[in-house]
Amino acid sequence: MSEPAAPAKRTPPPNNELPWVFESLLFVAEEPLSLGTLAAAVGVGETTARKALGRLAADYEARGLRVMEDGQKYQIVTAPEYAGYIDALLGLAPGQKLSRAALEVLTIIAYRQPCSRAEVESIRGTNSDKLVNTLEARGLVEHSGTSEGAGRAKLYRTTMRFLEHFGIASPRDLPPLPVEEDELLTDPL
Repeated sequence: MSEPAAPAKRTPPPNNELPWVFESLLFVAEEPLSLGTLAAAVGVGETTARKALGRLAADYEARGLRVMEDGQKYQIVTAPEYAGYIDALLGLAPGQKLSRAALEVLTIIAYRQPCSRAEVESIRGTNSDKLVNTLEARGLVEHSGTSEGAGRAKLYRTTMRFLEHFGIASPRDLPPLPVEEDELLTDPL
């Protein structure tokens, strides 16, 4: 029995066409794709791929689509400002809102990711097991590994669905946290 023939080595497209090639790949992908997967598919390095994806994202700014990146994977999504029109077309009712407590937990995870339930609970001062489970069930956070410390606690991070839900392209686009008054005061001595 003979082995299958190795695929012919593909010549990478010219750099000016890379954003459109990546657009095609992201369009047909059923799930978000990593930078490494995208770069390997067209035979370019990750630095070149990142630049091309940045150009594609910039081109989308004036259109109805966005390139969403969560720090690990990329996906094409619709612009959040047009969500109402999409909901109307698809006959979708507005989604169930998150409770204030769930938003607190989600905020902690978003800004401290990856973080454990114990870290969330130490910041909130109360048990957060059910809230983390709810956020995980809604696809807004996911298990992303385990800590190196004692007990090897589960670590959580936000998901692409989180980015979509809040209309941001990357965790780097989260607004800055407010500065606490204590941090503004300086010791005059």
